[in-house]
Amino acid sequence: SAFACGRAPSDVPALGDAGAPIDPVLLAFLSRAKSAHHIADQHEEAGELEKAIEPLESLVKGPLPAGAAADAPEVREVTADTLARLADLKRQLGRFEAAEKDLSRGLDLARETTYFRGHLIEVRGLVEERMSRAEKDKGNTQAAEDAKKRALDAFEKSMSIQAEVIEKATRLEGGP
Repeated sequence: SAFACGRAPSDVPALGDAGAPIDPVLLAFLSRAKSAHHIADQHEEAGELEKAIEPLESLVKGPLPAGAAADAPEVREVTADTLARLADLKRQLGRFEAAEKDLSRGLDLARETTYFRGHLIEVRGLVEERMSRAEKDKGNTQAAEDAKKRALDAFEKSMSIQAEVIEKATRLEGGP
């Protein structure tokens, strides 16, 4: 037992699903991410979107795990999800180009057909939808229509990805 050798429970490596030790650097990254999102939540609830962006930007700019941990699905997924949230905050601030850069970076990380990829594309739809309204307000009818079409395309693509995620999970669980 861990106690027999004088180690406290916190000194014992955390075990993953397969019973293998989880990398302490990965745990540190995940804990840092959780804290960054909690800080962002507080600022967002207070209506301080610029302040909500700061801890999330800090997370995605690093430090990030290196080596094998850098390509761990958890690192890619948490980073992609954080980039989606950043894009959504920037969308609300009308910073469409910056939002698109975050979405592109997130999509580079979330290459497989997963919830995270679908969510990034959903947020892309939200960015385009907001851009459409901004263009309409400026009297740019064609630009507004183009952005609206891109929004609808993104939402449809997101729905398709999420349907595939659901279908794949259902098959794996032995469903119909």
